[in-house]
Amino acid sequence: MIKRQQEKIILSLVKKYPILALTGPRQSGKTTLLKNILPKYRYISLEDLDNRTFAIEDPKAFLQKYNEHVIFDEVQRVPSLFSYIQTIVDESKKMGHYILTGSQNFNLLEHITQSLAGRVVIFKLLPFDNLELNKENLLENDFKKQFIKGFYPAIYDRNLNPTIYYANYLHTYIQRDISQLVKIQDFTKFTNFVKLCSGRIGQILNINNLAKDCGISQPTAKSWLSILEKSYILFFLRPYYENFNKRIIKSPKLYFYDVGLASYLLDIRTVEDISEYQKGYLFENLVVAEMYKQNEHQYKLTAYWYWRDSNGNEIDLLRKQGNRFDIYEIKSSTTIQSRMIKGLDYFDEISNQKVKSKTLIYAGEKNQNRTNFLIKSWRPQK
Repeated sequence: MIKRQQEKIILSLVKKYPILALTGPRQSGKTTLLKNILPKYRYISLEDLDNRTFAIEDPKAFLQKYNEHVIFDEVQRVPSLFSYIQTIVDESKKMGHYILTGSQNFNLLEHITQSLAGRVVIFKLLPFDNLELNKENLLENDFKKQFIKGFYPAIYDRNLNPTIYYANYLHTYIQRDISQLVKIQDFTKFTNFVKLCSGRIGQILNINNLAKDCGISQPTAKSWLSILEKSYILFFLRPYYENFNKRIIKSPKLYFYDVGLASYLLDIRTVEDISEYQKGYLFENLVVAEMYKQNEHQYKLTAYWYWRDSNGNEIDLLRKQGNRFDIYEIKSSTTIQSRMIKGLDYFDEISNQKVKSKTLIYAGEKNQNRTNFLIKSWRPQK
């Protein structure tokens, strides 16, 4: 089994909080991780109809039976449990009393916020990151092959064909998760909407155009985007608002948590199917999603943005630490050219030298320390 980065921090903090919550996309490995590192905990899935019926009809008896050291999977399916769990942990004052997991971000976190604030530490487990795969020699040398394979654990654990896996993942996602979140009359149109989103990776989000291309209203497009975000299909990179005396863009950019799913939605099945244009924005998605995954898996609690002004000057990725910035340029080229860092230098200048580090992340293999910036490969160095 591939070792996850979160193992040590989860084992550390489960001893310091009454409740630990682990959320993330379906099939990202949440159950496998918890069963592996917490073998003494009983595992109860509330997807199971018998368990769910018992919990709904008699929550007190249910929690008397499963009173301590229990993992409740998909716990958002029984919202009434949260208030009872609050009372139990307040009375017991035991650490690591319950583990809660779920694949619907909004529903789980909403109930945690309402009932369990201050009693819970929250983790997010995403599909494998580059470090996890690289340690097991499973990360592709060719980034275009990684586009197709993606990062979902089942593909590696069971050596599955990515095309077959993503076809079934998409079907299961629509039939199970979407039907629980909202009533959608036309699932074919919703699937087409998800495909249209994959064609807008790394672009400034224009909801009006997206709605028009799909043949739906703007409110429906907003609702569907919210569903995709809540269920960990895609995420938004927000713009950094500080003006620096220029008019700036204030709409978010769209990315997929898993580049393999995005590639499948774009009808990419082989490396030869990838156009030069697709190579650029899929590589950007791979890198930005990797930064997000490292942030979650190493529990860094860092926020990322992009920056762009009305003249087209742009920073692909920006992180602020105190009053200083770490800024990143992302290029799918395997060779390095000086013009690639012009945007980084421009931002450094207009921010009055508030930049702490400048990094070019590219598709080549070597890391380099240049005088004024760093060059970093998309692949971790062993």
